Amino acid sequence: MALGQELYVVVGGMSCGGCTGIVESALGGVPGVQSVSAPFVSRQASLATVTLQPGAQVEPSQLVAALDEMDFKAAVSFTLPDEFASAPEALPSPKPTVPPMRKAPSAELSQVVVAPVGEVCKAVFAVGGMTCAACVGTIENYVAGQPGVVSVSVGLLAEKAEVTFDRGRTSHEAIQAAIQDIGYQATHLAQHEGNSLTLSIGGMTCASCVGIIESFMREQKGVKTVAVNLTTSTGKFTYDTDLTGPRTLIAAIEQLGFTAQLSADRPDMDVLLKKQEIAALRRELKWALAFSLPVFFIGMFLHRIPVLMELFERPLLPGLSISHFLLFVLTTPVQFVIGKKFYVSAWKMLRHGGANMDVLISLGTSAAYFYSVLTMLLNIRRPEYHGLVFFDTSAMLISFILIGRYCEMLAKGRTSEAIQKLMSLQPPTAILVMLDDNGQRVDEREVPIDLIQRGDLLKVVPGAKIPTDGVVVSGSSTVDEAIITGEAMPVAKAQGDRVIGGTMNQTGLLNIKAMRVGDETGLAQIIKLVQDAQTEKAPIQGLADRISSIFVPIVVTLAVVTFVFWFALAQSAVFPQSLRDQYSESPFLIALLFSISVVVIACPCALGLATPTAIMVGTGVGATNGVLIKGGLTLERAHKISAIIFDKTGTLTVGKPAVVETVLVGQLNERQLYALVGSAELGSEHPVGHAIVAHSTQHLQLQLADPTRFDSKSGAGILCTVGAKSKVAVGNREFIVVQQRVPVPAQVEQTMHAFELRGMTAVLAAVDDQLAAVIAIADRVKPEARATVMTLRRMGIEPWMVTGDNETTAREIARQVGIRNVYAQVLPSQKSKKVAELHSQGHVVAMVGDGINDSPALAAADVGIAIGCGTDIAVEAASMVLVKNDLRDVVTAIDLSKRTFNRIRMNYMWAMVYNLCGIPLAAGVLTPFGFPPLPPMLAGLAMAFSSVSVVTSSLMLKRYKKPTISVTPKKKDSRRRRDESKSDEIALISAAESDYLYAEV
Repeated sequence: MALGQELYVVVGGMSCGGCTGIVESALGGVPGVQSVSAPFVSRQASLATVTLQPGAQVEPSQLVAALDEMDFKAAVSFTLPDEFASAPEALPSPKPTVPPMRKAPSAELSQVVVAPVGEVCKAVFAVGGMTCAACVGTIENYVAGQPGVVSVSVGLLAEKAEVTFDRGRTSHEAIQAAIQDIGYQATHLAQHEGNSLTLSIGGMTCASCVGIIESFMREQKGVKTVAVNLTTSTGKFTYDTDLTGPRTLIAAIEQLGFTAQLSADRPDMDVLLKKQEIAALRRELKWALAFSLPVFFIGMFLHRIPVLMELFERPLLPGLSISHFLLFVLTTPVQFVIGKKFYVSAWKMLRHGGANMDVLISLGTSAAYFYSVLTMLLNIRRPEYHGLVFFDTSAMLISFILIGRYCEMLAKGRTSEAIQKLMSLQPPTAILVMLDDNGQRVDEREVPIDLIQRGDLLKVVPGAKIPTDGVVVSGSSTVDEAIITGEAMPVAKAQGDRVIGGTMNQTGLLNIKAMRVGDETGLAQIIKLVQDAQTEKAPIQGLADRISSIFVPIVVTLAVVTFVFWFALAQSAVFPQSLRDQYSESPFLIALLFSISVVVIACPCALGLATPTAIMVGTGVGATNGVLIKGGLTLERAHKISAIIFDKTGTLTVGKPAVVETVLVGQLNERQLYALVGSAELGSEHPVGHAIVAHSTQHLQLQLADPTRFDSKSGAGILCTVGAKSKVAVGNREFIVVQQRVPVPAQVEQTMHAFELRGMTAVLAAVDDQLAAVIAIADRVKPEARATVMTLRRMGIEPWMVTGDNETTAREIARQVGIRNVYAQVLPSQKSKKVAELHSQGHVVAMVGDGINDSPALAAADVGIAIGCGTDIAVEAASMVLVKNDLRDVVTAIDLSKRTFNRIRMNYMWAMVYNLCGIPLAAGVLTPFGFPPLPPMLAGLAMAFSSVSVVTSSLMLKRYKKPTISVTPKKKDSRRRRDESKSDEIALISAAESDYLYAEV
């Protein structure tokens, strides 16, 4: 059936303004749809205005199916429904483009929308003082009520607020003041939320050209900022991807008679800086070795070769041999040219009251160098003195330190390989399919990936990478998504399926519609999330920071104590004669060498690297396995988890409940019944309602009518009028029997109980205050659920289940998956209280949910795990995000966290043991027992490689393999099954104990 150019879709289930983008994305992805506008009106029904492309043929079922996939219900109307006719503010002009596809936002990042007005702009504020989701709601509600504010979006974890407002009615200063009025700190951020683009502009000859381009481009729709530089012939633009794109900007500049193209690609700045740093260090190391190796040879081996010794021991001046002069000449550049950065860094630290490793290096090498210079001068003044010099100690210390730092830098580079691998997934170009006004293909051309705009039609040939997130418009293929989701097997893709940018198309030709571009893509979000996680400090690192802050003063103190001790001991009779002979009987020299060894062997760097390197490798490994961990705090908490709560619907179960059986009670037949209850449930957002509507439209092929006088009782049921006068009520026992006072025979109660014993949800339907039917709805348990639960129990983690179902159904589902503890009949809004209850019992709690309606509980838990989020990884309430909808990844996430934290502990143990053992050895605690002293040169070498050893230890995490969890149950004898059944007896917390009502499937 062909529809007109504009139609209306009544949408049920929108919970807040954040659902606007989801509905618009879903409807905008239907072929033939030109634009969509779907402002939030109410949870029961909101109105979406859909404009079709000229001549497009769209079936109503396509629109309904698109919203059903996103768990919204829909009814299509050719005319404006009466209930919306008096609310023109709910009908803004359709937007010309479609926002990115995403799931319903969590309470962590919700959105409050008021009526759009004239020209709007966005402002971003840094918000301080927020502590929980309640603060988010307070700010959103207050700011949304200010004149001229169009929408508000606040992120708790990001501590930012994005406000869209009418520039003619308010300003960012007024919005900032409004936030401050309610007790929060607010700072307007200059950057704009939108993509930035740098173009090379040709044809500019003077400053007038700059002014012309800037003034013209500022007038273009969607352009936020313009900055044109005549000297570099470039222009930088920030813009709203909803309103414009790179090709549009280039075309606008070319209209003025100038040329424009993308600036030459620059490497990622972090990678570029790292490469430059490694190259500079390599040059320094080469020069250091070029000078130090001759010094090392002269100082350590020259005296063992008689011919060379005779040659180089000849005096240039009285008391100054050729060898000493060469040592001085070769060591000085190493000490003061190559080692200059150590002095500069040490001076800056000391000037500001701090001290770092460079202070110790400067002290140790300077002591050896200046002692040698002093000795050389004394030899010249008193030729009979014959003092020993240690230039080789100074030069080789610096060389060994540079070698260690170079190896450390190379090793640390490997810790970020996962990020670099993800960044390399983005293909540089894409094949753009050009369409005419009638939607017919007229041309195709290869364009840089930065020129892709939302809504573009792209062709992906076999063997090519998918350029950006999108929806398959035509074609079929298999796609390798392993690098993003960790899924080993290729995934089949056909029309309507979503694809992820950066994944590999394998066998077939695909035409996709770009839905996310630039920084909005799932790949870009994953990279940003992992980068943010790798910069977050774990609380355990605070110990290392505290130790490091006092480490250098303690080491210097120990070095002084060591010097005093050995200086005094060397002048006593108990001092070994062999050491006196070795060091020319100089107590000062003996004490100095021991103290230098103490200074140079001490290494706070190993302590400082113990945590960040392990976190960097661990989070990178997690990202390649589809497990996104948001920082060190999450890792530290996750290894302590003692209880884990699973949401039932969509987490332990597949999340698509279906009608499996209907018992008719009244005079209505099945088609008559579902014509009424299906129509009634069109206004419901509940999964039960979705199942009933799907059964009515798909299984029975019924045409449903929009309900009127619709009233929804959260967690209970719905009441409405269908058709001319039929009063329809659908809900649980409490709603039908108590609130609607519909009598239920004992036989029906027995039927309901039988359904519940089988793990089904029994729903009552009444028409005109007479019981009409019992509808049994079931949601299939995920095949891997039981194996996952059993694995968690073996790990010492006690699983719990939270559900809004009645006790009997909850007991049966829990029995199937092996969970012994159940919170039954819990409203979605009360799940966070269950997390608090386990906290009060002393548990470290993890909450596993789908990230949609579980956000308060995810935020309340010590570790919130959002599962099955696909590329929608920006679930702010969750501290872990699992890309795939596979419960076994919960085990992977916890296991990887434990492994990573254990590696951090091991790194700390090594760093502590190294310093606790190394410093006493360098101080000579074993020397009185006949052991030779540790030369400063070897002490420096040990220090240099202590950091390398810690980094190498962290790199061992790259060998991590996911736990293998089989979903095939092992055969057991009957006695074992009976024993297991007894051990799995459910400790059910009933409605009487928890005082919560039935809420959900």
